[in-house]
Amino acid sequence: MASEFDLIARYFTRAAPTGLLGVGDDCALFPVPPGEQVATSTDLLLEGRHFFPDVDPKALGHKALAVNLSDLAAMGARPIGCVLGLALARLDEPWLAAFAEGFHALAAAHGCPLIGGDTTRSAHDLAISVTVFGAVPAGQALRRDGAQAGDDIWVSGELGAADVAYRLLDGQYPANPAMLAATRGALEWPQPQVALGLALRGVAHAAIDISDGLLQDLNHILDASRLGATLHYSQMPVAGALASLDEAPLRRAVLGGGDVYQLCFTAPASRRDAVLAAAATAGARVTCIGQTQAQAGLAVLDSQGQPLAELPAGFDHFPAA
Repeated sequence: MASEFDLIARYFTRAAPTGLLGVGDDCALFPVPPGEQVATSTDLLLEGRHFFPDVDPKALGHKALAVNLSDLAAMGARPIGCVLGLALARLDEPWLAAFAEGFHALAAAHGCPLIGGDTTRSAHDLAISVTVFGAVPAGQALRRDGAQAGDDIWVSGELGAADVAYRLLDGQYPANPAMLAATRGALEWPQPQVALGLALRGVAHAAIDISDGLLQDLNHILDASRLGATLHYSQMPVAGALASLDEAPLRRAVLGGGDVYQLCFTAPASRRDAVLAAAATAGARVTCIGQTQAQAGLAVLDSQGQPLAELPAGFDHFPAA
């Protein structure tokens, strides 16, 4: 049977880029260019909480890194490298090979090599921890507290598909193979908007990634910037696969559904052309969905200009009783 060190060497050791010390020593070493700051983020994924036990391991390897790269994207940071922690309940080398393939493919696509980590045995379920490191010029990070009154509010990509896929897989909705096939990729293969985050530096005032739901995550920007906002539901970029969904679950998916890993950001109304140019450079779709305001509060208006009642909440690991 392979030892812990055999597994690391076989599946997770890659040649580090020039200037980096990667897997194989007590610490990884990486340089940061003069005048830049380190951006770092950690996410923990637990079996049964963040992913289903039968998920495709290649997709899981991809997503384990994607959710962290999305945080770098939200800060406008360029990826440098990452570390991976794995707690395994059992040794399954074909599973590890597929997981590593998905992880390394996304790492290579974004210039974010695996430079360290740890493996251990879990008493029960699988746990995955990834920490990413990035670099951003000092003073140019896209922070949550930078929004200004009168900014446009934008989102990238489409909304709602990941939430619906999760609920279908969880049995919360009746079986619908066609809709699951059309939405599952959004849940299991999210595409972090790193290029868009980089292109928005100097254009956007504030940004966040949508991991816990549009309204909940936008509220983090509004709270940090001490602002309110008005959104227009008819302008939301709803995933086309959800066209047949009833209104209540559709609204919940679009406004409250998590696992989106797109960007929500604000920018001056005077920079709309610059936002669209940044999106074109990054190959991303962006949609203006509302505006910030000095008055506190968040309203979502229907097509008649009336506020929607009972807005959905986003995801919370520890909801209030």
